[in-house]
Amino acid sequence: MDWIETIIIAIVEGLTEFLPVSSTGHMIITQNLLSIPQGDPFIHAFTFIIQFGAILSVVCLYWKRFFCFDKTPAPEGSSTFQKLKHKYYFYWLLFVGVLPAVIIGLLAKKSGLLDWLLDSVLVVAIMLVVGGIFMLFCDRLFNKGSDANEINEKRAFRIGLYQCISVIPGVSRSMATIVGGMTQGLTRKRAAEFSFFLAVPTMAGATLLDLLDLLKEDTAWATSHNISMLILGCMVAFIVALLAMKWFVAFLTRYGFKAFGIYRIIVGGVILILLLTGHSLAMVD
Repeated sequence: MDWIETIIIAIVEGLTEFLPVSSTGHMIITQNLLSIPQGDPFIHAFTFIIQFGAILSVVCLYWKRFFCFDKTPAPEGSSTFQKLKHKYYFYWLLFVGVLPAVIIGLLAKKSGLLDWLLDSVLVVAIMLVVGGIFMLFCDRLFNKGSDANEINEKRAFRIGLYQCISVIPGVSRSMATIVGGMTQGLTRKRAAEFSFFLAVPTMAGATLLDLLDLLKEDTAWATSHNISMLILGCMVAFIVALLAMKWFVAFLTRYGFKAFGIYRIIVGGVILILLLTGHSLAMVD
């Protein structure tokens, strides 16, 4: 990849990471449009690693939630574990929520299923359309949230189960977790914010695993050019995601999912038509 391709993919990642349109799916589509070879270990890793830049924007925007701990005293008679859980309850909820994704993600990665899915534009297109159709109706189905409903351990774990669906490119981790939160009685805004928070340990873990895999492989990939591409990609994704996230919360709270559903159906439908008629997505064959 060159500098321009890196910037384009990073912008796509930053724009789509927290929108319910599938950032991984859009990066796969973008790579195909730019004729970037698929199947290369560095390209696979790049797709995940630049997501780390996007999730850092969550920590930056919501830094009080990540670094301000509960200073109220724990209930009398609490054990050491209960006292720690009381003080760091926010982190405990993230741990509970991320557990299902850790298990499913590792199984998918070890089986080779994840690498196969990341190479399939057809899977992305199908899931964009299926997810888009669902999003046309999900506001009516689940829009019964209340600000009185707090995120507890059971709700966090159930939202984490929904997040596992996003192992399939095109589903959208954001969509899965926000809808998961809405099924638990959360408002769209609260569900979206918890989706952002849950992205931090989820994507940080995925980034770490891909870095370790890259280091285990032939280190010929670790050229100054490739490392520069990773740094640039993370920086661009961070800036764009910071802007996109603030806009998304306001838009979702006011208008819901319908517009995103229509967008997904159009994009996925166009790609399916191109693939089924034997055309390539590459701009230059």
